[in-house]
Amino acid sequence: MNQWDATSYEGKDTILRVVGDEAERLFALAEPEEAWEAPTACVGWTTRDVVAHIVDTTEGYLAAFDLVRSGGNPDAAFGLPGMGERVNEQAMALRGVPQKELLDRLKTDFEQMMAILRDLGPDDWAGLTVPHFYMGPLPAYFYAAGQLMDYAVHSWDIRQGTGRAHGLSGEAADLLVPFMLVLWQSTVKEGADLTPFRIGVRVGGVNGGDFRVEVGPQGMSYTPGDLGDLPTLIEFDAGSMVLTTFGRSNAGTVRGDLSIADRYLNLFFRI
Repeated sequence: MNQWDATSYEGKDTILRVVGDEAERLFALAEPEEAWEAPTACVGWTTRDVVAHIVDTTEGYLAAFDLVRSGGNPDAAFGLPGMGERVNEQAMALRGVPQKELLDRLKTDFEQMMAILRDLGPDDWAGLTVPHFYMGPLPAYFYAAGQLMDYAVHSWDIRQGTGRAHGLSGEAADLLVPFMLVLWQSTVKEGADLTPFRIGVRVGGVNGGDFRVEVGPQGMSYTPGDLGDLPTLIEFDAGSMVLTTFGRSNAGTVRGDLSIADRYLNLFFRI
């Protein structure tokens, strides 16, 4: 039993607890009046816009679960390449909503989403497929990870805007590491040079390990394995991997051929 594997039902209670902790942190950061218009790490976004973005995202999740329960047919996935532009438009559309009203709406959305996730049984956690607006059909557990990405990474964004030194929660980072490998697979740039190469990625934390990464015409793939024969290794702690994958920082220790690491780290568009 791995209570830190959010893809398994055994990890459900852990990730929901950590999502709750991260949500409370974000609510506390966003509640002071002076924080509402303060800058964040997201270019052009204040705390208000971060809150609006999570409202939009969560209400999209709620609609997706409603669609599954009603037996409806989802539209084709929007795709990740256009996600950044669209989420900005959606956040900007909520700029006129007063602070208390938007925060109350976020908290209500959060409680509704948590109720759905708490009610998922062992069969539905990994067996129920729910259509994600940008990525298409995904297992239900992904929506717990999506909430953790929203609250943990965007709390980091708000703190970053203050100019104070800070870091990412270890529990949140550990839970997100496996999803970062999948995110890399899903964000290879269109038209990228996919001339084959191999690289090793070593990640710390409870869900870390050594991963053999291959890049080729079919994109990026990875498997756990020994890295001793590879020309380049990039080492991350869990938090640095999450922040690098989301484009919040350029981190990692490169051992070996720097040009291969450069090719790899610039292979992806960031969301």
